[in-house]
Amino acid sequence: MTDMHHNEIQDYQADPELVKALGRVAVFMGGDSAEREVSLKSGKAVLAALQSAGVDAFGVDVRGCLLKTVEDPDFDRVFIALHGRGGEDGTLQAILSQAGIPYTGSEMLASALAMDKLRTKYVFEGCGLPTPKFRAMTAEDEAGRIMAELQPPLSVKPAHEGSSIGIRKVRTESELVEAYRAAAAMDDLVLVEEWVEGPEFTVSLLQDRALPAIGLSASTDHAFYDYEAKYLADDTHYRIPCGLAPEDELRLQQLALDAFRVVGCRTWGRVDVMQDADGRFWLLEVNTVPGMTDHSLVPMAARAAGIGFDELVVRILRDTLEDANA
Repeated sequence: MTDMHHNEIQDYQADPELVKALGRVAVFMGGDSAEREVSLKSGKAVLAALQSAGVDAFGVDVRGCLLKTVEDPDFDRVFIALHGRGGEDGTLQAILSQAGIPYTGSEMLASALAMDKLRTKYVFEGCGLPTPKFRAMTAEDEAGRIMAELQPPLSVKPAHEGSSIGIRKVRTESELVEAYRAAAAMDDLVLVEEWVEGPEFTVSLLQDRALPAIGLSASTDHAFYDYEAKYLADDTHYRIPCGLAPEDELRLQQLALDAFRVVGCRTWGRVDVMQDADGRFWLLEVNTVPGMTDHSLVPMAARAAGIGFDELVVRILRDTLEDANA
């Protein structure tokens, strides 16, 4: 796959007045979650892009107590490139808000909600947005009931992990029990939902605008677009244009915007969607701090819209000025 940071969209330099207004920027990355390694890659890419655009930025590998990050800050604002628990779940957002430090992305409530895949689905369902049928699973002995209530195959996943970590596809009660055990070892809340057979799409959102949708397909070695397909494999296929008819892509983009708004997200993010054999779209989840690695989807969608990587990260950061002046 080509390097999306160096392509035909080059030589972006942020406006000097904007650079001055942004001040000193800390890029928070790393963290202690299961997504630490991906976060470090995202953070380093964001940091390099900000510096390339002329922004006074430096990296911070956040470990341990998050309160320490705001004790004596030597920065004016934060670009959050932390994935998973601690950085994407509202905890850091609450601390930065309390300290009066502007930060990128969604605020505490939306971050916490989007990180909880189960409760996000309750919101989708309550707002009349299409999402696959689902159940919360809290014990192994619930497997029989869940298999009877849902139509297999099923997807089993930890409710609070990202990057497709811990997801398994199951068809039988015994497989469900085994998948539950694995997911429960990572999370006290396990989500089971009906598996939608069909193409997967992702829609990136930037400043209340849906970017071109991307169609996803893993190689034959992957049953679905899993962690390895996302971050490690070089044979994952990304379709952009996504392959949908224009009116269907518009419908998909609007659904993603609706999902983003009902969760309460702001500035940027990504919504993952499946399409079934009848052409219906089904919402899977909302990501409030998507990956920004060389395999990542938001930069790919932005590039298709004529926005290079450096400009993308500056635009995300620029919204923190509006937040500070609100």
